[in-house]
Amino acid sequence: MRTDYCGELRADDAGREVAVCGWVATRREHGEHLAFVDLRDRSGVVQCVVDGAHDLRSEYVVRVRGTVRIRPEGTTNPALPTGDVEIGDATVEVLSEAEPPPFPLTDRVETDETVRLRHRYVDLRRDRLQRNLEVRATVNAALRTAMARQGFTEVETPMLIASTPEGARDFVVPSRLSPGSFYALPQSPQLFKQLCMVGGLDRYYQIARCLRDEDLRADRQFEFMQLDLEASFVGQAEVLDFTAEAVLDAVEAVTGERPGAVPTMTWHDAMERFGSDKPDVRFGLELVELTELFSATGFNAFKAPCVKGIRVPGGADRTRNQLDALTDDAKRYGAKGLVWMKVEADRTLTSPVAKFLSDVELAGLVDALEAAPGDLLLLVADERPTVRHVLGLLRLSLGRPPVTEGGLNLLWVVDFPLFESLDDQGRPVSAHHPFTMPNAQDMHLLDEGGEALLDIRSQAYDLVLNGWELGSGSVRIHRPDIQSKVFALLGIGDEEARTKFGFLLEAFRYGAPPHAGFAFGIDRLVALLAGEENIREVIAFPKTQSGTDPLTSAPTPIDADALTELGLRLLPPTT
Repeated sequence: MRTDYCGELRADDAGREVAVCGWVATRREHGEHLAFVDLRDRSGVVQCVVDGAHDLRSEYVVRVRGTVRIRPEGTTNPALPTGDVEIGDATVEVLSEAEPPPFPLTDRVETDETVRLRHRYVDLRRDRLQRNLEVRATVNAALRTAMARQGFTEVETPMLIASTPEGARDFVVPSRLSPGSFYALPQSPQLFKQLCMVGGLDRYYQIARCLRDEDLRADRQFEFMQLDLEASFVGQAEVLDFTAEAVLDAVEAVTGERPGAVPTMTWHDAMERFGSDKPDVRFGLELVELTELFSATGFNAFKAPCVKGIRVPGGADRTRNQLDALTDDAKRYGAKGLVWMKVEADRTLTSPVAKFLSDVELAGLVDALEAAPGDLLLLVADERPTVRHVLGLLRLSLGRPPVTEGGLNLLWVVDFPLFESLDDQGRPVSAHHPFTMPNAQDMHLLDEGGEALLDIRSQAYDLVLNGWELGSGSVRIHRPDIQSKVFALLGIGDEEARTKFGFLLEAFRYGAPPHAGFAFGIDRLVALLAGEENIREVIAFPKTQSGTDPLTSAPTPIDADALTELGLRLLPPTT
């Protein structure tokens, strides 16, 4: 039916008879009979010179036959890869007529997202979506090649599983053959990939579909794809190397350039310097420790367990209304207030609170923040987690560049806490999952209990790209004595452990090798490589922010007969 793709024709093809197929992008009349028709397929656009094209309309599907020729002098289009050529003496065969599209297909026109998703089959014809899905395919191919090269075996794990506690709500599927019982759709292949290690597969990977019933946002969908991997007889360093190799291969496949080695930062440093465990390191505005400077202060607002500040270069020109808005933001983030100071030409500080601080404190503040004339200083005093959180969010709102600026900054964050807090009964709350191996140097703290438990570092690690968490992983606990100790600290008794993790714990009885793994979101990686702020732009058929699908109208009610067959009955809606 066709000899070539539209976007692949070049000057070297001049004189060759071709047949191309695609959609009519535009039609421009030239005189009474002649018309220029831009024909589009997935590869691009080519101009066709047609005699008698009055019946052609936008988005008609056609087959064009003709001869490739060089465009006349002065009519070339340098914006198109095919801009030096056209198909002349063209004859057109209409393969399918089309109604006018519901919105313009040019990327220069913004269209309401719900309308785009309702007609996603039309939206997908746009250059932007075509390009993004090509990037996605390139990433997937590069990841598979990298994993195979490193000795990993691709294994598919089940989609219908038992419900497991993984931190988010499960999507559940009723069983017709077992009325009253339900399958869960997997939040991740976590337990199955560990079973693969018990099964001796040594190195497993999968491009896995995962589903989590949680609130949606720009970087989150109900269903998402991740590169999931697990390996035996390895530790953290090897997993970081495996993963970095695959990610760097994917970046190189898309951009043509291979980034350097991925740097590493501890969780503690990330929180203290950036106020986030997924720091965006493309810009400054780092958090500076000021607690010691104000340890003997007479200013009551700074008599707090932690004081930190950030310096906003050139920020002193902000108006009082703008500063009040920043203060309101800080309070909304959880602070009691925000102290601002402007740096004058002589490096003195002006602020409503400056009169409450000593000369030594003011001078020390200028030195600690390396303040220069025209800068704005922002300070928060409170409990340490609150200070880090508030200044971390202010830092992002003040300085974070668009996703397309500043290059791709990959970062490993390591040494996460094993426990994030203590509950009302003094029991620790797991920061990852209960199968995460503690750092060997902190193992003795498991026996001390109390606040000492919060100092235990885990062998867990995250991969961050431009402030987005790509994924996480850990070295797993494979020793029964350590697992029993962690379960006991978490208040998980033998019966509860058997109920929640029985089949995994039973498998471990038959010889579990030391193993570790990782998983990262392919949607997020592709979005950043494609320069998109929202992963919906790199998914063929995404859900809206509210979780609906305008294309299919999902979710939809289920027929009463189907509910009866499944043994289900709907309750009246709660008021």
